[in-house]
Amino acid sequence: MNNDIKVLIIDDEEKIVEVIKSYMEKEGFAAATAYNGKEALEQYKSFSPDLIVLDLMLPDVSGEEICKHIRSLGDTTPIIMLTAKVEEEYILNGLDIGADDYMTKPFSPKQLIARAKAVLRRTQNTAAETTVLSYNQGDLVINIESHSVKKAGLSVSLTPVEFEILLKLAKHSKKVFTREELITFVLGEDYEGYDRTIDTHIKNLRQKIETNSREPQYVLTVYGVGYKFGGE
Repeated sequence: MNNDIKVLIIDDEEKIVEVIKSYMEKEGFAAATAYNGKEALEQYKSFSPDLIVLDLMLPDVSGEEICKHIRSLGDTTPIIMLTAKVEEEYILNGLDIGADDYMTKPFSPKQLIARAKAVLRRTQNTAAETTVLSYNQGDLVINIESHSVKKAGLSVSLTPVEFEILLKLAKHSKKVFTREELITFVLGEDYEGYDRTIDTHIKNLRQKIETNSREPQYVLTVYGVGYKFGGE
């Protein structure tokens, strides 16, 4: 990692921002900061970050609204959300609106760095490949080089985690992945959180690539085991 990688840190607690910024810069990231929603949106436009660390509890525009706004633009920049609330449904809602990962406060800055490196590594690794995968007579097309997906000829905006889940399943279409295997792959071996996190990402992915998310063709549930790919 080097200072070509730009991280935007958004939190209204100054001490937290400074600690995260210090750790990020020690790891070679270029870091910008924002303490409220208005500043965050301004920095997002001018700084063009490669990663966003986003507190959901901001004094003006909520973190949820910022996340929704970024995703509405078709921007797939990885977002790690910070939250003081530990309730499972609250966290899953954050993932549901487009966050890639989450950390509950208080948290270890070193663990945040590890999460940041993991999500960036996944993005960079897939960008280095050049294969285009096509399924069901071109109904679903995965371009690994451009990190993009098309469904029925139309571009689909996936988050990095959603893209990695789809690509993992597609590349190993004969294998059934357990939740634990997918969590380890996309979120890392040190991930400690809810098993339902992966279900939320799967649900969001299906809503974007399936003609009918209730009767999926591509991301199939193998009951009692996990998930597999169904495209041909």
